Amino acid sequence: MAETTKAARPERAAPGRRIVAAGIIRRTPDRTITVRVTQAGATGVIAKQVTR
Repeated sequence: MAETTKAARPERAAPGRRIVAAGIIRRTPDRTITVRVTQAGATGVIAKQVTR
């Protein structure tokens, strides 16, 4: 029988280090706005919507 008591995720090698990021994508009929924020800074793009 398979072991079913394992943790959902394995133990981390470096518990003091975390990757922290947040982002959003907003689409309107005429443009797409993309923003990404990390501890290092923020980036963003406003692009015109491509017609299909």
